[in-house]
Amino acid sequence: MLLPLLLLMSDPVAQPQPPATETCEYDLDAMLELDLDSFDQDLNGGWRPLAGQGCKREAAELIREWRHEKRAHDSILYWHEGQLRANVGETEAAIALFNLTYKPAELDVEFGWNHYVSGSIAFLERERDALQNSIAELRKVPEPEDNNFTMADGTVLKIDWPPNLNVLEAFERCWDKPYAEAYSSAECRVKKNSES
Repeated sequence: MLLPLLLLMSDPVAQPQPPATETCEYDLDAMLELDLDSFDQDLNGGWRPLAGQGCKREAAELIREWRHEKRAHDSILYWHEGQLRANVGETEAAIALFNLTYKPAELDVEFGWNHYVSGSIAFLERERDALQNSIAELRKVPEPEDNNFTMADGTVLKIDWPPNLNVLEAFERCWDKPYAEAYSSAECRVKKNSES
């Protein structure tokens, strides 16, 4: 469960990000020296600062380059590259990358990652019934008794359950918006009082 949890805690598009104003340059050799955690999970290192300054397409290309150089097939890399590509309107590429992140069904019973993937793809493919089905299926994932995560500093966080439901609900709520806006805008993410 650690890998999906890291996805939740370190999402590249969870915060609104400015348009690209920088030169979008980076030191490729230095990036290729990084290990997976330093490249992907360090919020202040790897590809994230590049995406954070609005250079999402360049960050997606950097992830692709890193994957190829390292011959890495970690689903987290496919997912993050896919999210970045979805953010810049590269829908077909995003869908292809998202499809590479499905987990074997027996390994996903307690988390619902595959429902999140299916719902995200449904949003990109403009299949609203499929999105609504993914939301319904994700809601069925039973919450574990110990639904906490302890950070390295000892801070204990309770995990919202089910994970990523808020994202799929944002997609449903903002069906007519582009991925980047539906995913990250406060208007799409926050439930209105009239919703149950």
